[in-house]
Amino acid sequence: MTIPLVVGVDGSEASLEAVDWAADEAVRHAVPLHLLHAAARDHEVSDVIGHALQRATERVPAVRLSSEVVHEDAASALIDKGRNAFALVVGSRGLGDLAGMLLGSVSLAVAARADCPVVVVRGAAEHRGAQFGSVVVGVEEGEGSGTAVQFAVREARARQCQLVAVHAWSAQYGALTSPQAPSWYALEAHRRPPAQVLDDALRDPAERYRGTSVSRRVVEGPARRALLEAASEADLLIVGARRRQGHLGLQLGLTNHAVLHHAPCPIAIVPQM
Repeated sequence: MTIPLVVGVDGSEASLEAVDWAADEAVRHAVPLHLLHAAARDHEVSDVIGHALQRATERVPAVRLSSEVVHEDAASALIDKGRNAFALVVGSRGLGDLAGMLLGSVSLAVAARADCPVVVVRGAAEHRGAQFGSVVVGVEEGEGSGTAVQFAVREARARQCQLVAVHAWSAQYGALTSPQAPSWYALEAHRRPPAQVLDDALRDPAERYRGTSVSRRVVEGPARRALLEAASEADLLIVGARRRQGHLGLQLGLTNHAVLHHAPCPIAIVPQM
């Protein structure tokens, strides 16, 4: 049985935009789409789920749909469902979030704690479609990007678009995609030229998915700036996240927090396995 792509719905416009994106993505990868609604009251159920199901069907009639309503908090429900999901998709803000928030509390909690890739659908309509023909992935020094790069190459292949791999570094501090990393990261960065970091990260995934067009960008400066600039002309931004020993959940770090709050396009947080 194919595991589904799961999208959280709450009736907000942001969640309906997430449904649109997830329906396209499910067909793109030939996986079922499962709509999940965490309802505080029974009378919310039919309108929210019914509207979301209708929207997905009208957008992509071929999508295989299922739905579910649970009576628990949305973040916990999504994280639990993500243990057996192709990916989780959420809107950038929900109904309960305060006006002016850059990213909703549920979206942030799910991105930080889920076991599977999490896509936060954000940005203007042209970024939520496939108009730019580009997927961007951040590549950091060390072991933090392997799964993210594999996910990114697979996305680019499914979309038949270009993959842009970005590695940011500093002559003084080493790779800045992990700004709080111990000093050996900086030492290792000087042992391997920045271009070599990209070549090493892309070698195995590119071999597996031959025919994918890959553009490499080495940028001296903060990773958050390099990634946001690259994402300005992208359909999807992908970054990795990893667990620290002795800590529950993923450690998103300063760079991932910055791009989650400010990315101009949908952003995928991919746990490092």
